[in-house]
Amino acid sequence: MPKTPRITRPVVMIGLMGAGKSTVGRRLAQRLSIPFVDSDDEIKKAAGCSIEDIFELYGENEFRAGEKRVMERLLDDGPMVLATGGGVFMNNEIRSQILDRSTSIWLKASLDALVERTSRRGGRPLLKTGNPRKTLEKLINERYPIYQKATIAIETDNETHESAVELIVEALRDRDDI
Repeated sequence: MPKTPRITRPVVMIGLMGAGKSTVGRRLAQRLSIPFVDSDDEIKKAAGCSIEDIFELYGENEFRAGEKRVMERLLDDGPMVLATGGGVFMNNEIRSQILDRSTSIWLKASLDALVERTSRRGGRPLLKTGNPRKTLEKLINERYPIYQKATIAIETDNETHESAVELIVEALRDRDDI
């Protein structure tokens, strides 16, 4: 197996729900021998309730404020693979911090792939109302132009979790700012 890159700062996984941030992120962390952290899990711990409950009880704005606080803390915690919620990178302040203090990996997936993947499990507040396909299409149109600012982009439609990890490792190996 080729040389594993030495990671000195967080590797932040960005992308829409269903892109594979948590699943690929866990495997990437294992491959790189660094911790894996899911920002959604950290938000739930900090709030003492589920993300769905935060949205329902306090609204999206309060969720985003808590998400920002958690992300600022996590970016200071050294080398890790950090899976983020799909909206994290849309916040100008958080995006700037991610770009300055980590290596960002955009897991890009097509609309069809995201619809299929997100249909497998619940717990996605933004897909609870209306047509999930239309919601995902709207999110792609809004977010993909911003996600393009990520350090590295990996197309995931035709990749297994393992092959996506290897593509990321290969891309990281070619960088000197990790």
